[in-house]
Amino acid sequence: MSIKKKIVGAFIVLIVLSLISSVIISFNVIKIGDNVNLLSDKDYAGITVLLEADRDAYQSNVALIQLMNTNKDMDKLIKKGVEDNQQQVRDRFDKFKKFLMEEMPSQKTKFEEFDKHFSQWQADTKKILELIKSNDISAAKDFYFSTYLKSFEKTRDGMDYFTGETYKRVDSNKKQTKLKIDESLITFIVIAIISIFITIVFIFILNKTINASIGGFQVGLLNFFKYLNKEVDSVNMLDTSRKDEISEMAVVVNENINRTKSLLEEDNRFIDNVKSVVASVKDGKLQQQLSANTSNKSLEELKTIFNEMLAIISKNICEDLNQLSAALEEYKKLNFTHKIQNTKGETALALNSLAETISKMLVENKSNGITLQDSANELLQKVDILNSASNETAASLEETAAALEEITGNITNNTENIVKMSGFANELTNSSNEGEKLANETTVSMDEINAQVTAINEAISVIDQIAFQTNILSLNAAVEAATAGEAGKGFAVVAGEVRNLAARSAEAASEIKNLVENATSKANEGKNIADRMIKGYDGLRSNISSTLELIKDVEMASKEQKTGIVQINDAVNTLDQQTQRNANVANETKIIAETTQNIAVSIVVSADEKEFDGKYDIKAKTVNQPVSKTNKAISKEISTKTETKKVVSSSKSVEIKDNSNDEWENF
Repeated sequence: MSIKKKIVGAFIVLIVLSLISSVIISFNVIKIGDNVNLLSDKDYAGITVLLEADRDAYQSNVALIQLMNTNKDMDKLIKKGVEDNQQQVRDRFDKFKKFLMEEMPSQKTKFEEFDKHFSQWQADTKKILELIKSNDISAAKDFYFSTYLKSFEKTRDGMDYFTGETYKRVDSNKKQTKLKIDESLITFIVIAIISIFITIVFIFILNKTINASIGGFQVGLLNFFKYLNKEVDSVNMLDTSRKDEISEMAVVVNENINRTKSLLEEDNRFIDNVKSVVASVKDGKLQQQLSANTSNKSLEELKTIFNEMLAIISKNICEDLNQLSAALEEYKKLNFTHKIQNTKGETALALNSLAETISKMLVENKSNGITLQDSANELLQKVDILNSASNETAASLEETAAALEEITGNITNNTENIVKMSGFANELTNSSNEGEKLANETTVSMDEINAQVTAINEAISVIDQIAFQTNILSLNAAVEAATAGEAGKGFAVVAGEVRNLAARSAEAASEIKNLVENATSKANEGKNIADRMIKGYDGLRSNISSTLELIKDVEMASKEQKTGIVQINDAVNTLDQQTQRNANVANETKIIAETTQNIAVSIVVSADEKEFDGKYDIKAKTVNQPVSKTNKAISKEISTKTETKKVVSSSKSVEIKDNSNDEWENF
């Protein structure tokens, strides 16, 4: 086999290996280009769209907060601030789906969840806007914190999730790109090693025939490989003075060396330019462009993509990241007066806008804190007065309740004594009726005695007449006995005895008559006394009846007084308990007022620790306090509802004011 054929065969092998290496490397370069295109056209574009959507969502939320805190430019804030930004979130996320939904088939459920959360957020936003339009700010704020923030945060969490997933794709593409580069480098090294090995083999075979030419060719080729492998900084041309096949190959190799050297020098300049730009980017300066040109189309495409990426990042973020970092450092130190100067980056402008918004919020917070502090001081003074008055009222009511309890006990005892007096009066009435009945019976007995005495007088008159007739008969017998002489002596004695008997009968009749007359006189006196007693019992019964009526009236009045005093006592006890509770409430209110004052001081101190625009020009807000008319209304109600009723006692009328609607029970 001729040298030419051997060399041709060797070069054919080398060319085949080079073609394989070129194909593999070209395929990897194309894959790298595709990955870079995917990074720039989809992944980074998707991240940019999501960041813009998140910013629009935040701006919509800020506009909604402004609507709940101010009535100025309501329609503009609703249209431009809330609805337009919310629609932009929808549009940008749809754009993100167009970019990467096909690239994320496993995230279909997450896309559906985001649509669900976004729809809920829209519905919650519409409800808050309806409440704001109806001027129900309090309900709007309650709904904002209880419901709206949940759907809002879930929507933002969805965007954050997809941002994280996109970054994972970016990392994956970076790893794949690095893997392709490593594969290309390994393939190139392997092919180079194989080529060197084959070259050495052919040199060994052709050593005897073309030793000198091959030797020179080998040295030149090895130097060229060293140059390719960055072992040396320069390369020498092969010797072409011999007009043989090796020389012809040397000419071809020299041409390739020149071409390769030119390409490598262009690539080195390009790489140096990339290093310079990357170093500037590392320093935070994004307004850089790759200016070096190269014949490598892939590198030219990479340059274009890299320049576009830098331009987009500079436009969307900031031209100088150092300014952004400095601003964030100032905000970290709570200095919100710092602004990023001479910038067109959207993130930097948004950061300046955020600082202005935070300053306005801090101004509002400090103003509210000062206002709350002044109100808390005034509230503490009022609560001290209320606390003192409540304690004094509680002490007075406690003493009044004790006095009323004592009066209630006395009235209760009096009522019981009056009931006992009423019982005694009833017993006295019964005794009086019994005495009157006995007096009537005595009168009847006296009348019967008078009748018997009258009969006795009549009998005595008969006895007296009999005695008188007997005495006359005895005198006549004595006269007859005296006339008879001695014969009539015995008859005279009998006549004398009869006369004596008549005399004694007359004396006895006279004594009995005197006794009967005395008995009649005494009976008449007893009858008169009984009559007077009956009249006295009538008067006593009348007086007892009057006394009973008075006692009953006093009893009824005492019961009413007892009922009234018991009601008053219950009302005073209830009022005392209510006053005690009021005193406790006043003490608790004082604690709340002190807590409120501490919160206000904390708010003002927290605001003073931060630096923001308008910090030293803040004054307390003027709060219009409505005039309380409660006491006047209560006094008027009590005065219009009272009426008078009278309680009659035995000696005088007592006038009592009574509330028809029972004002005491209202306590």
